[in-house]
Amino acid sequence: MFKKKKTAEVNNEVQKINGIKKEYLLSANMCKVTFTLPNSAAPDSKSVHLVGEFNNWDINVHQMKRSKNGAYTITLKLAPGKEYEFRYLIDQSKWENDYHADKYVRSPFGNSDNSVVTV
Repeated sequence: MFKKKKTAEVNNEVQKINGIKKEYLLSANMCKVTFTLPNSAAPDSKSVHLVGEFNNWDINVHQMKRSKNGAYTITLKLAPGKEYEFRYLIDQSKWENDYHADKYVRSPFGNSDNSVVTV
């Protein structure tokens, strides 16, 4: 039989909500967020970048790594208690939302939505 640990006894808390993994580091007041874009969203791509409010929408800062299964992943440390808008940029030409974002908001640029992660 497994015993459930109390939150105070755990150094960090991990949540995987809708495909985005969130690991709250209580001692550092940070949240490690792992973003994953599945292979099905970019099967023939050469590169994928994570672009959002956390990097001032810079398209070159956060290049994602391709895993053995073809998915692209990256982990960022973000301040908790905030919402961050973001999108994926595939091959520097195609924008894609996260299929499992916490929510979506209308982008001020063009006729599209931005993904949102809440930490």
